[in-house]
Amino acid sequence: MILPPATLGMLGGGQLGRFFVSAAHEMGYRVWVLDPDPHSPAGRIADRHLVAGFDDLAALDEIAGNCAAVSTEFENVPAGSLDYLAKFLPVHPSAAAVSVCQNRIEEKSFLAENGLPHGPFAAIRSAADLRSTPGDLFPAILKVARFGYDGKGQAVVADREAALAAFEHFKHEPCVLERRLELESELSVVLTRTEQGEVRAFPPVQNRHRKGILDVTIAPAPADPLLCEEARALAGRIAERLGYIGTMAVEFFVTGGRLAVNEMAPRPHNSGHHTLDACVASQYEQQVRALCGLPLGESRQHSVAVMVNLLGELWVDGEHYREPDWSVLHAVPGLRLHLYGKHHARPGRKMGHFTVVGEDAPTVLQRALAARLAIGVRDE
Repeated sequence: MILPPATLGMLGGGQLGRFFVSAAHEMGYRVWVLDPDPHSPAGRIADRHLVAGFDDLAALDEIAGNCAAVSTEFENVPAGSLDYLAKFLPVHPSAAAVSVCQNRIEEKSFLAENGLPHGPFAAIRSAADLRSTPGDLFPAILKVARFGYDGKGQAVVADREAALAAFEHFKHEPCVLERRLELESELSVVLTRTEQGEVRAFPPVQNRHRKGILDVTIAPAPADPLLCEEARALAGRIAERLGYIGTMAVEFFVTGGRLAVNEMAPRPHNSGHHTLDACVASQYEQQVRALCGLPLGESRQHSVAVMVNLLGELWVDGEHYREPDWSVLHAVPGLRLHLYGKHHARPGRKMGHFTVVGEDAPTVLQRALAARLAIGVRDE
């Protein structure tokens, strides 16, 4: 076990890293953050912020020489950096596990090879691949294999000609072509797995998106209990097959009453923010525990919760910047507001979230959606 007051390392300085730092501080640890942004949310509250690139050898050597273990808050940290650090200290999750999740071709291939439910897809590395794909894959979604998130780097394509045009727009970057499914709902499961194979999964949640970005999470999911249990079991199976250590999320499509794995995130997840306010141990505390070899905390959810994302357009009105009127939210019973302290607001950027907790699911949902509208989040 790695015990306080040891120093932990975090690669990445966004809001997920910030919550990790807070959880680690509460448990008695110090934290160093590596992130090139001098204003990164996690860096602002860390014991030390190394302002450098994730492949900066001098910065990596500093972490290796001063930290007891290292984790990451996003999947696009170079695998080479994780492998380098792993020569000197524990790194969880491993570069091997992260590399599967950071490339959609590898991710889909992993699902297929392990007999996990997924939608029909094709790996696209050239225009010739697109021309030879089966016609029944269309209509489809073309997604770049790397660095696409929150709806970025993807295009809905009705037919092969549209797919070829989108592939040209993506400058022939490797992609996956996924058949567009008729969705009934979207679920996700956040879990944590230790080096000894202990797994604690939070109850599955239902997610609603707007413009490709998570908008609202309802926890627990108002879904068939058997389907939810299957989602937890599949997520645990994925973690085991990956040899995963740490906190991760698995997103599912529900189509035709069945589950299909959409994506895997090798880190805490936006849809797990509610665990800060509605669960015995948050996803971030569990991340610290797994990293340090501690027994996992309880993943039991003690309150019904609805989480709402707050994006940068709330701060930006045309060419003018304004701070939203937070008194509107603070007046709502059971609402907890979390602002990330990001330096600049821009449309689509996650600037904060709020979670409404309570005992009665319909009341909690009604309060959360009313608060969402009152602060200025509107459907388009």
